[in-house]
Amino acid sequence: MNTTKIQELDDTLIKASRKIKVLKALTWPVEAEGEFLNNWKKGQPKLPNINLAKPNVKENIEALETIAAKCDVEHPVEKFLSETAFSYANAGRMLESIGTPDFTHFSTKIYGRPDMVYKFQGFSSVEVAKNFLEITDNLIGNKHLLPTKTDITALEFADWLKVEVDDFFEHDTVEVLLDHTISSKALAGASRIRVRGSAMFSQLDKNQLLFHEAYIHTATQINGKKQPNLKSLGLGAPRTTRTQEGIAVMAELITNSIDITRLRRIALRVIAVKMALDGADFIDLFKFFLEAGQPEIESVRSAQRIFRGGAVKGGVVFTKDAVYLQGLLEVHTFLRIAIRDNRPELVKYLFAGRLTMADAIRLAPYFESQFLVDPVYMPTWATDLTRLGATMAYSAFMANIKLDHIDTDRFIESEEDFSREVNQIN
Repeated sequence: MNTTKIQELDDTLIKASRKIKVLKALTWPVEAEGEFLNNWKKGQPKLPNINLAKPNVKENIEALETIAAKCDVEHPVEKFLSETAFSYANAGRMLESIGTPDFTHFSTKIYGRPDMVYKFQGFSSVEVAKNFLEITDNLIGNKHLLPTKTDITALEFADWLKVEVDDFFEHDTVEVLLDHTISSKALAGASRIRVRGSAMFSQLDKNQLLFHEAYIHTATQINGKKQPNLKSLGLGAPRTTRTQEGIAVMAELITNSIDITRLRRIALRVIAVKMALDGADFIDLFKFFLEAGQPEIESVRSAQRIFRGGAVKGGVVFTKDAVYLQGLLEVHTFLRIAIRDNRPELVKYLFAGRLTMADAIRLAPYFESQFLVDPVYMPTWATDLTRLGATMAYSAFMANIKLDHIDTDRFIESEEDFSREVNQIN
């Protein structure tokens, strides 16, 4: 292995990718949501007028393409560098194409489409999303399900989060800042977590965002930056988004930090991406989210997420929100296979930086040789492999139980059947 070449490529990649900041470039003006809602309430809805500046990243793209061309893709480490460089180059081209059909073209190269059928699963994210919604439809509005109270201010949430973050990241400093410009409730990076200043939070939000943003997104980026020989593992490369969001949503599920509303919101966004690709405009998506039970302000923000960098008339779409469910399914399967095949170390490698699942497998020999080092920060659920293994084994078993011909009355019949059987025993 040519470590000098890898070091040079790694350093150059970090510098060349520095200007390509996808979410920052696609952020809408703060006043846009207020203007839309004012017109909506007057009964005169208007499509938002958004003009985002296209960043000048031509030189960065050229540098990234040069890096990729220099890599020997037969070597696992250089393959990682090549694919990461291409990922950033495509992201750069996407940003250069804001508002045009090419924006969607490059977005789908990075994040895919919600109607893509993945070979080893045999179904698409849209199909999964519709299934989740169908399963949970009857639960929404059930009088036995109490509504979630959002009575925690952004400042109170940020103060609480800072204490938790300081306790977890004992060797590093992570800031928690209020930010009124982001559409998400929280957005994590390696050195800071931004909290939407206008948002209200619930008790459930606290653990959901802690396990998702801090313990996954921030932790993996910090772990990657601590790599002695491959610091580009600390980059938030677009190609890793599906795996990252998959682990993060998996973390919510496995720690019991997700509720029906959150799960439905993820599913609704997948369907909305498909609607926008098929021509639905911003108002159509706003109505779709509203009719699905989201408040007006959240419906605006959900629609906004899908048209970031796109065209509010429809057809030109930011497809990132389609990856959450697909990533969840893939990560869940990956964890099951790693436990089944007695490869628990693969779980650990996923947290050593911003990797895809394929990266974790291909780079395994380099962790074993200590060229790459184990993660410093991992959430408890991922470190206790005996409990994780039990969860995955139970999940695999329960997937075989079909509910097609079972209803609540069947449990009464089953108990009566059991009583008759045992009474016949001599």
